[in-house]
Amino acid sequence: MNIKRNGSAPSAKGPGNYFTGTVRIDAPFQGTAPARVGGATVTFEPGARTAWHTHPLGQTLIVISGSGRVQRLGGPIEDIRPGDIVWFEPGEKHWHGAAPATAMTHIAIAEALDGKVVDWMEHVTDEQYQA
Repeated sequence: MNIKRNGSAPSAKGPGNYFTGTVRIDAPFQGTAPARVGGATVTFEPGARTAWHTHPLGQTLIVISGSGRVQRLGGPIEDIRPGDIVWFEPGEKHWHGAAPATAMTHIAIAEALDGKVVDWMEHVTDEQYQA
């Protein structure tokens, strides 16, 4: 058993090449081989969001506070709230983030395939986000 204490690691800023706006990443975790699961608690300030991306084995989001938005390529923007659980299929191009006027925090969980967890792509434009 391993307990990772809250606050035992500093918060990290979401890097600008993968996020738009102010994003904070807390309590990242990674399983020990042969486990492949990992994740983090991610907080998006109003209007902040990920770039388009995919996950080789899919991704689960558990919304814990605020309100946000998610979209898969070709689909409508969906509103998400605390208690919602979002599943993205393996290889499904998508983005997620806060609502325009409200911050949002979720726990993001994904598995690695051959050491790779995510494929980052282009930024979500303001026009795409506001659609």
